[in-house]
Amino acid sequence: MYNSNKSAGKIKSLIDAFDYLGQELNNYANQQAANPEAFAILDEAILAAQVQNPWFTIDNIYTAVVNWASLLKTDELTNWISGYQQVKWTDDIVGLVLAGNLPLVGLHDLICVLLSGHKALVKLSSKDKVLIPALVRILQFSFTEINERVKFVNDRLGQVDKVIATGSNNSGRYFSYYFKNIPHIIRKNRNSVAVLTGKETEEQLAGLSDDICLYFGLGCRSVSKIWVPEGYDFDILFRALFRYKDMIHHNGYSNNYDYNKAIFLMNQEAILDNGFVILKEDERISSPIACLYYSYFKDRSEVDRLISTNCEDIQCIVSTTGNNNVLPGRAQCPQLNDYADNVDTMEMLLKS
Repeated sequence: MYNSNKSAGKIKSLIDAFDYLGQELNNYANQQAANPEAFAILDEAILAAQVQNPWFTIDNIYTAVVNWASLLKTDELTNWISGYQQVKWTDDIVGLVLAGNLPLVGLHDLICVLLSGHKALVKLSSKDKVLIPALVRILQFSFTEINERVKFVNDRLGQVDKVIATGSNNSGRYFSYYFKNIPHIIRKNRNSVAVLTGKETEEQLAGLSDDICLYFGLGCRSVSKIWVPEGYDFDILFRALFRYKDMIHHNGYSNNYDYNKAIFLMNQEAILDNGFVILKEDERISSPIACLYYSYFKDRSEVDRLISTNCEDIQCIVSTTGNNNVLPGRAQCPQLNDYADNVDTMEMLLKS
């Protein structure tokens, strides 16, 4: 698996450090201060993150913390990287331009860079400047070299050997040009979709409500568009969504809800409204905050053709049927081998 004893030893030490980090995240989620200093670092960072970015509510941060605690385990990490070859410890630097739409959204890229043996030069999003640096501080308790392997910058990345950059469609075009001469992964805007049969169970619809509403629908894995069979009863979906009714009390979310509802009403567009989520029939994939687009279909093959046509704009497909689909409730819980845009980050880092 590794091409030298040094590489093997360093990667093993990193896996142990990430396992330790996972334990500390789990301890924090359960309010158990096994290491009071690590607990204090997390506590301070999570409080600061909420002030810095009002979309990072305590519930959403805790959700991200719990999800990562379940993944940062020795067995999970070892099984994940065991399928890759040519892992070596190197001084090559990978530039990371991270997104900040969700708490800890850039952590997977950082883990990929480190476990592929590279150094990371990280430009954090202005919307999330405290959470990932806090985790790096905790990693130092178990892996003292971490500050030699991870550096944070406020301005341009400068000289790097490879780059992974996430941003808007506009910034994506700039990144693609600027980093065209080095190995890179450039990510742009994407959304997720769901295809319903009308026979989903209450449990499956509850899971779909997570896929739609968790993180206020701001993630690329958030479902922004659904296809439903003709004659679909939206009341059952509204009942499932009702568990997220308190979203309307969030100032930013409620402002978007009020604004989009006003625009639809002024334009005399038909909508379905439950008081906190607006459903609108629309062929587009990407819906505004507090809105969910839907379309009817007669035959699933029609939907498959539309999804294929729009594949560059779709992150994942939620459905109880079909191949390569994500089951309801799992869209916001990606595993270590669930790569954004279906581009294998580890493969790029290791082969180039």
